[in-house]
Amino acid sequence: MDDDDNESLQVECGAVCAEAGGWTEIMGAFRLRTEPRGAALYVHGGPAGVGVKVMDLRVFQTDREARFRQLKDKTDQARKRDVILKLGAATGAASVRVVQMDNSFPFGTCINTTVIQNPAFLDFFTNHFDWAVFENELKWYHTEAQQGQLNYADADALLALCDRLRKRVRGHCVFWSVDGDVQQWVKNLGKDELKSAVQSRLEGLVSRYAGKFPHYDVNNEMLHGQFFRDRLADEDVPAFMFKEVARLDPEPALFVNDFNVECGNDPNATPEKYAEQVAWLESCGAVVGGIGLQGHVQNPVGEVICAALDRLATTGVPIWFTELDVSEPDVSLRAKDLEVVLREAYAHPAVEGVVLWGFMQGTMWRQDAWLVDADGTVNEAGQMFLNLQREWKTDVRGNADGDGNFKFRGFHGRYFVEVTTATGCRMLKTFTVEKGDNTPLLVDLGDA
Repeated sequence: MDDDDNESLQVECGAVCAEAGGWTEIMGAFRLRTEPRGAALYVHGGPAGVGVKVMDLRVFQTDREARFRQLKDKTDQARKRDVILKLGAATGAASVRVVQMDNSFPFGTCINTTVIQNPAFLDFFTNHFDWAVFENELKWYHTEAQQGQLNYADADALLALCDRLRKRVRGHCVFWSVDGDVQQWVKNLGKDELKSAVQSRLEGLVSRYAGKFPHYDVNNEMLHGQFFRDRLADEDVPAFMFKEVARLDPEPALFVNDFNVECGNDPNATPEKYAEQVAWLESCGAVVGGIGLQGHVQNPVGEVICAALDRLATTGVPIWFTELDVSEPDVSLRAKDLEVVLREAYAHPAVEGVVLWGFMQGTMWRQDAWLVDADGTVNEAGQMFLNLQREWKTDVRGNADGDGNFKFRGFHGRYFVEVTTATGCRMLKTFTVEKGDNTPLLVDLGDA
């Protein structure tokens, strides 16, 4: 693309692994910060001598507000339920106030031993998140930086904090399959020594924390690396890892976890390849309890994210965004980008939770992604996050009908109801709206 200064800019738009003899859809996104004078579009990547035919190629500006309107009904179907509160005819025309205390859809963030010393960080974490994940403290290169010198003190301290705050914690991660994230002493091991070290890591970590982590990322980023497969010369090692974690601690949901799958720009990490990886693990006898989309995104487009979620949903395995951050220097655009991802995730019935990869300036892995300034001020992106959390809670009031019933449609989660009768009697009750079929939830307040 050429801008007004006659400078050329090359923009990567999308990538896909296409197979010969058939059609493959490619989707992608890019952002222009200046108005181009001209543009040329290239499709490349086929090997020499192989022709590529392109059909129905379109480049268009996204309309986020139109997309959000489409998601409204989808969100209603995925996250709400009709409720009938039975007060009894004797209550007469009682006034009713229903307030949702918390939404059952979980949000979390990564933490580490440094950020929890910051009162502003700890306050925002305590008030706005249900889950946590340790940024590095559970990774093998942290717990055993030198062979035989185990350090679980940091993980223990973070886990104790989360227990006190009643936050659930994802176990991230047992292994990491990318060569660059494997500590040197592990790389120096011979085949038999590595096999023994893998078993020791499994038994040491998983047995120590049995019952503590509801999730485990078993072997991180297998779409982008296969260190253990290659070094052990065993294609079945990933499945073995899943099965061993399940043997040592049967309760957690065991996740695959990878990046770029939702972006449409990485041929190594297409939704099809990810779904095939899940199917292969299952064919080997491993139980895959979750699909982790890391979500380190830039310039997100809802339709691209949704297409990836739709494909992964065909596996029948729950999906989580496990490391979400949205990098954008302009904080107003960052807020809009974050809204795109969160609305797509929340509206999709296969997505069961979102974990951010941090939220405070100066403490995050990626630049230009924070929601809270270093002094504790919530910026525009952070305000968007809080606004969505408020939007996704139900607060209704009215009067019971002639049969003593009060009807409403609300988001899944915990509620309290205040009933005031015509004679001035007040009643306070709590109840939970759980996901169900299309039938209304009947709540008899005499039994609640």
